[in-house]
Formats: sequence, structure tokens, C-alpha cells
Amino acid sequence: MTDVLVVYKKNFEEVHDKALETVRKALDELERQGSVRVDYTARETVRRGDFDDPDLVVVLGGDGTLTSIAHSVDDKTPVMGVNSHPRADDDDGSYGFYMGSDPDSFAEDVRTAINGGAIVNTLPRLQAEIVTTSGNKIVTDPALNDLLVANTHQYQPSKYRLQRASEGIDVMQHSSGCLFSTFVGQGAWFRHVANIEGAEFPPSEIDDHYLYVARDLPRSDRAADGSYWEWVSEPTVITSDMHRGYVVSDGWDETHFTRGATLTVGLNGPKLSL
Repeated sequence: MTDVLVVYKKNFEEVHDKALETVRKALDELERQGSVRVDYTARETVRRGDFDDPDLVVVLGGDGTLTSIAHSVDDKTPVMGVNSHPRADDDDGSYGFYMGSDPDSFAEDVRTAINGGAIVNTLPRLQAEIVTTSGNKIVTDPALNDLLVANTHQYQPSKYRLQRASEGIDVMQHSSGCLFSTFVGQGAWFRHVANIEGAEFPPSEIDDHYLYVARDLPRSDRAADGSYWEWVSEPTVITSDMHRGYVVSDGWDETHFTRGATLTVGLNGPKLSL
């Protein structure tokens, strides 16, 4: 018996309701056969504890639906993405970069997954550890696409010390904040911030390297030494000189910090089995 949790996008649009109906019919048939036990929950009501027991998490929606709940999934539970509104069927639909299935193929795809025949992509995730001035340690949510470190007041500059020991980087910067991206997540935001056309990313490095850029750094400070943007494996250390800042993982939950806090950012988050 396979325990399946379906997390779906609930916005009362007909296309998503129809997709959910299709998914439910396929899983109802498997339940009648006694091969699965299924629970359903809307994205808006899901909690971390919901992911403790399932053998498979089915995420029905688009990439935003998946990134909004993936931080609650550990590295042991496989996730199956189902695009509820494929762009191939509608120009207003979702690209579904992380969604390997759709309503038309779901009945077959879920059987393949349950029987152990699916392709599993093990994806690295970014994470930041914050050490406060009082010594408390806070670990942020893991990020599948990107992670932002910035001043909570976007009209004020982000002031911080940037360090990366192996490259000899130790500089003070005033920017619009630091954006970090995984290799697979670079198209979500990073390429809109930094011009990395022509940069080479060796296949052997994509699982242990990440991208970094200081947003809107003054042109005079955009050095080619890795302090402006870099493809790097070593963790980046940031010491806050901001009254109040935050870390935002994949554009969702915020983790706040104050002046003097030290943040260490790297690909040390739990991997996602997709």
C-alpha cells in the first residue's frame, strides 16, 4: 500500500478543477484496486507535518505551486509534479518546468511512479544559516530556484560585508541585495538580474555550484573577481550592516535578521527528489 498525498492549487478556476477531477479519478481506481491510500489538501492549507507520512507527494498546479510547498518536503519523500494548466494547451498556461506529468498522462505516470519505474531527479537546494549577535542559529527554508538576502525596506540600500575565503573576497557592499540561484533555477529570476550570456557551466559542476549576484551594485564596484557575480561552490558569508533584513526562499516565506547577524549561504539544503 502506497500512501499518496495530493497537494493542489485551489483558486476555483475551471481548468484547475478539471485537472483535479482527472487526477482524482485515476487515484480512485488505484484505491479500488487496493494499491494506494490517498489524502488531498489544498496548497493554502498544507502544513509541514502533512509531509511526514506519504510515500509520494503529487503536486498539482504549476511551478509556483511546487516551489510554495517544496520547502516543507525533506530529501526522502519523492515529489511528482503535475501541470494542471499546460502552456501547450493554452498560451495563458504554465510552462511547468518542474512538472513531469499532466492530466492527460497522469494515470499512466502515477502507476509508473508507484511501481518504481519513474526517472528521479535529485535536485540541490540553497539554504542560509543565520547566526544572530546573541549566538542563536536559524536555518532558513531551502530554495529550489533562488534565495534573496536584502534589506526589508526596498527603498533603502542593503549594506553588508561579503566574504568568500578561497577567492580572497572580503568587501563592503551597498546594493539592492544578494541573489543566489541554483543551476536549474537561473531562468526564474537570476537571468533577469545578471547578464550571464556566454557563461559556461560544466555538467560536472551543476549539482555542487550555484550562482551569486549583488543586485544593482554601483558600476564602479562590479569587479570581475567574483564579488559582483560568480558561479561558485564555496559558501558565501554575509555580515549584515542593516537595521533589519530578510532572507526569502523561492519568493515565499521570509526569515528576518538584524544588524550584526552573519549569514552563510550555500548548497547545503536537503535535496529534492523530483
